[in-house]
Amino acid sequence: MNPLLATMGTKLTERWLNLLVLPGALFLAVAAAGTELGHRRWHDLDRLRTTLDELAARPAMDRTGTAVLLVAGALLAGAAASLAAQFLGSAIQLYWLRSARDPLSYALVDRRRRKWRRRDGELEAAFRRATPLAAEDGEGVTVAPRSERRIQALTAARDRVAVREPVRPTWYGDRMQAAADRVQAAYGMDLAALWPRLWLILADPTGQQIRSVRTSFDAAARLTAWAVGYALLAFWWWPAALIALGCGAVGRSRARSALDSLAELIEAAVDVHGRELAERVGLVGTDSTGLLRHETGDQMSELFRKAD
Repeated sequence: MNPLLATMGTKLTERWLNLLVLPGALFLAVAAAGTELGHRRWHDLDRLRTTLDELAARPAMDRTGTAVLLVAGALLAGAAASLAAQFLGSAIQLYWLRSARDPLSYALVDRRRRKWRRRDGELEAAFRRATPLAAEDGEGVTVAPRSERRIQALTAARDRVAVREPVRPTWYGDRMQAAADRVQAAYGMDLAALWPRLWLILADPTGQQIRSVRTSFDAAARLTAWAVGYALLAFWWWPAALIALGCGAVGRSRARSALDSLAELIEAAVDVHGRELAERVGLVGTDSTGLLRHETGDQMSELFRKAD
């Protein structure tokens, strides 16, 4: 029992340091340095070194109690900053995944929809202009390599706006909406009503993969939250703006990758385990075979929504 508790304590301490103390301590260190240096002396390391030496030379710093209090205060302040970043990261996720409910959101949807339609039209035009070639095996046709590369580039450009015609203000919301729409079209299931029940029967490997991707999305949102914090520091020390840009760019890229993987895994879980859930609730027999019918999906949605 003691080794188990020791291992758990070590893991909790490591997690506390990695998630709370270290990011917050780094932010506070940059904030302190930036406040001391300012815009005009943004790179004056000698001034920063002198300030640290003066602080260390104070008589109170020779006392053990004072040093302990300073370290404890720094740790608590770093943890508080990290908790604020986590709270802001959660708010950023809600903002990313929101639906259009206000005039600004509707305007964003219209703008993204026009952009998507323009790029989709360019893609369709590229398909029409593609030069067909006979396949190497003599069966079917293919397209010239140059046309294929252009089609792939236009497809990627369109998908950077949305994988389907936009209905939400952001790419993130549209990506999850596309997953729900595909599940609805294929099986007649309401993914919002289905998913909590399906999650309960997923095996550990599948659940672990989904949790891992969701954790990555949470981390990307937190990194974006730190970008906001560093952007505020830029009012006192302009190099913090560069840190903010880096954090924002990396956070956006990681968030897109993680959410795309999450949507794919959710769809895959429905494909693989949807029939199992239908069996668990008694809508299909255990000896039935084949794909899950659309009528069964409708029944599952009605059952899980409690006929609301």
